[in-house]
Amino acid sequence: MINGRKKRLGDRRDGRRLRTLDPYNELAPYIMKVKSDASNYFVDSIDIAEIENFLRLKRQQGYHGIGIMHIFIATYLRTISQYPGLNRFISGQRIFARNNIEFVMTIKKEMKTSAGETSIKVTFDAGDTVFDVFSKINAEIDSIRGEGEVTDTDDVAKALMKLPRLILKFAVFVLTKMDYFGFLPKVLVKASPFHGSVVITDLGSIGLPAIYHHLYDFGNIPVFIAIGTKRKANETGLDGTVEQRKYIDYKFTLDERICDGFYFSQAFKLFKSIMRQPEILEKPPETVVEDVD
Repeated sequence: MINGRKKRLGDRRDGRRLRTLDPYNELAPYIMKVKSDASNYFVDSIDIAEIENFLRLKRQQGYHGIGIMHIFIATYLRTISQYPGLNRFISGQRIFARNNIEFVMTIKKEMKTSAGETSIKVTFDAGDTVFDVFSKINAEIDSIRGEGEVTDTDDVAKALMKLPRLILKFAVFVLTKMDYFGFLPKVLVKASPFHGSVVITDLGSIGLPAIYHHLYDFGNIPVFIAIGTKRKANETGLDGTVEQRKYIDYKFTLDERICDGFYFSQAFKLFKSIMRQPEILEKPPETVVEDVD
């Protein structure tokens, strides 16, 4: 049993195969075989006045360190709870609903150009609040620091890089084929930064604007979110007065095969609506929508 459903032939360890989709949707992965063929790009901005007021209040209430990144993650998580098609993935030319919700984040071990990077993967429930997001991310970061900032991803990469170059190339080929058929060992899927619901990166934290980041053809992550730095804009109101506002730009790279354009558009409208009212994230969603069979 996975998430209350009986596992069926064709399901994977990390997802259940969707069998009631339109034939056009099921055909798409055979036409667009890899994510680089199927990537769509979306950019938008959000006025962060309400978000900053919300964060300021939460910090006063004891949530030290809570920031824009937590709001973005909690908002996208809430959007998935209402539009579960965002949590699908393509593997072996088939469309699957992921069994859980996993956010992958790449972090610098130190703010130095010579410092290395590592990835963390945090699992959330569809009903989590912004406070759950805050605590789970902090717990994951604390566990890394307790282990000397060495993650499972680091361990796997280190082991692979001990192999001679040709053997490593062959090993990656074998792992890719195993992943295609859903036979990749669970321990590797858990450690892999290429398997999850979404990758999210806060480029604003290092003073950069948002970029369109590519999707990795290896693994099954269908969405990459990049958050940019804060910027100010002078805008003229209806009464002719000029007001300065503060914005953050964000960019999505999407695997268009997981759902259609209208579905994406409705999901993004909800995403932006929640971002404008971050207090919504203090409580769990009233209902959680299940994906189709």
